[in-house]
Amino acid sequence: MANVRNTARPLSPHLGIYKWGPHMAVSIIHRATGSGMATVGTGLFVWWLVALAYGPDAYATFLHVFTQSDGRLNILGYIIGVGLSFSLFQHMGSGVRHFFLDAGANFELRANKRSALATFAFSILATAIFWVVLLEKVHG
Repeated sequence: MANVRNTARPLSPHLGIYKWGPHMAVSIIHRATGSGMATVGTGLFVWWLVALAYGPDAYATFLHVFTQSDGRLNILGYIIGVGLSFSLFQHMGSGVRHFFLDAGANFELRANKRSALATFAFSILATAIFWVVLLEKVHG
């Protein structure tokens, strides 16, 4: 087959020429956090509901995986919990940012980058506050 591309016209831009920025990262992370919460979060929620339905032994197994066991800290539960709560806050902040973009605001490059960085700051701060309050209530 003959080459039908008009060599006088430029090629379409591709990822190799774009400058990576926070506005691109927050868009990709928005999708990743949504997918993560949908798969991991839903799976854990269903496991929790099934454990409740099956009785005290099944629920004790669920709690054993995600809380303290035998006086030792179970780090897996905290990693998953912090990860899911960070995903929730990041997805929420990014969703609000996209709401303003959909309304036609915040398209200036400087403001767009600032709002992207603000979603990261919000999600880190909200996750930290959430876990401090949660652990303070649980541990007194």
